[in-house]
Amino acid sequence: MKIQESAENYLETILVLGNQKPNVRSIDVVNEMNFSKPSVSVAMKNLRENGYIRMDENGYITLTDAGRAIAEKIYERHTLLSRWLIRLGVNEKTAQEDACRIEHVISAESFSAIKKHVGEI
Repeated sequence: MKIQESAENYLETILVLGNQKPNVRSIDVVNEMNFSKPSVSVAMKNLRENGYIRMDENGYITLTDAGRAIAEKIYERHTLLSRWLIRLGVNEKTAQEDACRIEHVISAESFSAIKKHVGEI
């Protein structure tokens, strides 16, 4: 299932935050992504309604299996692409920004070929 780039970014952010802290709340996403509270609230509602996240009575966000699969795919692409670009001589800031754009549009076939080429398989 194809989801929007913004949803992929939110799921990736929730995954990364969840790896850094025991509980993730909407305000953590607001602070990490530097978006407004209303924007994040709408996004969380949409992700919840589409079955990508759960939010408990305390406002703690967890990824569903479907949400985690997407988040892990995007995060893997981001980390591999940014490391690869840095190794090619791109400065870290540019590499991170470019990887963030590329991670959403690259095909599975092309990404697999890059992984194989850089020895990540």
